[in-house]
Amino acid sequence: MSTTVQAPATTTKTSATAAMTVTILLWASAFVVIRWAAPYLAPGSLALLRLLPAAVALTVFVLIRSRRDGLRLPTGRPLVLTIGYGIAWFAGYTVALNWAEHHLDAGTAAMLVNIAPILIALGAGLFFGEDLHRRLFVGMGIALVGVVLIGVTTGTGHSDALGLLLGLLAALLYTVSLLTQKVVLRTVSPLVATWVGCVAGMLATLEFAGQAYSDILHAPASATVAAILLGVGPTAIGFSTWAYAQSHLPTGQLAAASLIIPVVAMIMSAVALGELPPALAITGGLICLLGVVVSRRRA
Repeated sequence: MSTTVQAPATTTKTSATAAMTVTILLWASAFVVIRWAAPYLAPGSLALLRLLPAAVALTVFVLIRSRRDGLRLPTGRPLVLTIGYGIAWFAGYTVALNWAEHHLDAGTAAMLVNIAPILIALGAGLFFGEDLHRRLFVGMGIALVGVVLIGVTTGTGHSDALGLLLGLLAALLYTVSLLTQKVVLRTVSPLVATWVGCVAGMLATLEFAGQAYSDILHAPASATVAAILLGVGPTAIGFSTWAYAQSHLPTGQLAAASLIIPVVAMIMSAVALGELPPALAITGGLICLLGVVVSRRRA
């Protein structure tokens, strides 16, 4: 009897872990593609050109799924929260990250964004009543040292300092969005939550339509193709698999697993772009990750 009961739970956990792995690989590749496309597409243009195909792909996913399971759209407060996290994550985070990678290499940007697990743990304590233990604040202090080291490396000019601030802004938007999504997923299916959020983010970036049109005319076709692939891969598929994993795995486990994203991004960047962060920035990034590890440890 016990084997029969536990088997579905084990299968679900395995599926969620696989979904998390897919997301990590896709999101790591996104840092590299964004950096490659930066000389050709403005931050807002790239965001819109990424979100348009993502919204189309997700609409197809939802229609296929609805034929089998029906379609239950969020209403009331869940709808408001879904739209809110969609604008913050799909639009705000994407534009901030695109802009940051005009000034920072892919590895440094990935390391900055991935201080988010500490902010997530702090937010979970403040809003979800999780334990705000001493290790969290020790980890925050360690991560701050790492951010300062990255700042020393990138702070040689106004543009690089701006990239640092934009990377931290992306981390903050990521944190707020993930915590809000956790609430949304209590009542909304992962696929629908991702679809509605993506459409909301896409609509929020329509103001860049004119700029996107101009960039397409002057950019190589490969840049536009890269933006479309970003929409279908890291956005449509990556956010869907992340939402599925988020609905079946603890937030802390997901946040800890995402620490590998900067490492994967740096390897991909070195291979594809021949680009690595400065040694001091790598040191600062590793210190940031150490702070995250310390903050997530349990006695």
